[in-house]
Amino acid sequence: MTSSEETDSSVKNVETVFHEINSQNNWASFYQGIRSECETFEFTCNESKKPQNRNLNRYRDVAPYDHTRIILKRGVCDYIHANLIRVDHAERQYILTQGPLPNTVSHFWLMVWEQNSRAVLMLNKIIEKNQIKCHQYFPFDDVNSTLTFDDVSIKVEYISKKELSDYITRTLRITDLENNDSREILHFHYTTWPDFGVPQRPTAFLRFLADIRKSGALDQNVGPPVVHCSAGIGRSGTLCLVDACLVLIEKYGLNALNVRNELLEMRRSRMGLIQTPEQLCFSYAAIIQGAKQLPLENMDMNNETTDEIITTYDEMNNKSNHPLEKDDEPPPLPPPRGESLTRSMMADLSPDGSTDNDETGGPPDKPLPSEPPNYVELTDENSFTSLSNYAYKYKTDDDVLDDESLSNDAENSVLINNSPSNSDAKGEVRRRKMEKNERLATQIREMKRRRKEMEEWQKFKRSLFTPLNISLGIGIGGGIIAICYYLYMRS
Repeated sequence: MTSSEETDSSVKNVETVFHEINSQNNWASFYQGIRSECETFEFTCNESKKPQNRNLNRYRDVAPYDHTRIILKRGVCDYIHANLIRVDHAERQYILTQGPLPNTVSHFWLMVWEQNSRAVLMLNKIIEKNQIKCHQYFPFDDVNSTLTFDDVSIKVEYISKKELSDYITRTLRITDLENNDSREILHFHYTTWPDFGVPQRPTAFLRFLADIRKSGALDQNVGPPVVHCSAGIGRSGTLCLVDACLVLIEKYGLNALNVRNELLEMRRSRMGLIQTPEQLCFSYAAIIQGAKQLPLENMDMNNETTDEIITTYDEMNNKSNHPLEKDDEPPPLPPPRGESLTRSMMADLSPDGSTDNDETGGPPDKPLPSEPPNYVELTDENSFTSLSNYAYKYKTDDDVLDDESLSNDAENSVLINNSPSNSDAKGEVRRRKMEKNERLATQIREMKRRRKEMEEWQKFKRSLFTPLNISLGIGIGGGIIAICYYLYMRS
């Protein structure tokens, strides 16, 4: 921990801290100091460990604290992987949650309804780095696209969308089927957070935050926004920290902010907020730049700021190949939770949403292969019009190694050095890609088949309760009774 951070008392001092840590290349040590202090926390996570709740968690090393967890009021299950983050002196509240699983989508929307949330803030793509980061939990971008959840009596409908270069704003309607009450929900989907690390610069991120503020989604007269990425701690924590710190600067002036203390306090409500040194560095840069453009709601959406902090941040990004691009979803957490969060739940491909790994630990789940270009035609990288329209960029056949091979450098070197020629190595890679494409094509077809069956079943169930079908049912039933009575009387 730096001495300047201990006496962090103004935006200028925050910027001084930023430059001091950066000049010493000390972000990792500074971040580790925060992690070490959080190891003294003694908050429990007992609800997440109950047998009936285990398959409702995306990652086994990320659990919601009991004392701040959101409790569902309707249905047979009151558990959802989500925490309420209160920053009272900033008059802010946020609900941070994991990316929904197939078996938690209905719980997710029930939480949105019960908490009176005005907006959902989504900071990830559905698929990143060959891994499913989040289930497709919102309606497709089609008129009349609707999701109905009979287990919680909630319906979600697509209304419209506005698409910008860095994010999409969707308008949805959520309806309580028990009393037909409904309200509009805004779905802010940030689509350009890179697969590795943090945004290249804070400007676009601040525009995203400014738009959220303008919508009133963060106001006190509505429920807290529901914020999620994949684990619900890295990118989600970054957004909440930046927003809360900018509110404090606006509310109390330039002499009231200690970024480190604010993060520590937020971590008392949800574990692991801000997952990497790179995210912490980005948070500082965004706070410093945002403070110079307050009030953020009046930020010029077309102005690309190039002040000193942005220049410094750009230099950091360009200093080496990818100095700030490390995997931020998910990292290892402090002891005793030592299991790597890279064990991604493959529940999105299992019928019941469960995982093959048990509590005692098993092999990491295999990431989902990249989609075969000859099977799926991507029409829009960042939005969905079908199950197969995933946000993922493909490598070409000229790439020497695919993503799966890159996970083992030693094996890759043997493959290349021991082969008669590089062309043989490329041929082997092409063969592997073809096999992966075939497997993925089968998986996608199965996912689409299951979804189609589910939609048809939902339509059939709803059709049973239409007035015409009810009348026909009564008529047929009455006819059968009359015939039986007639035959009985004749006998």
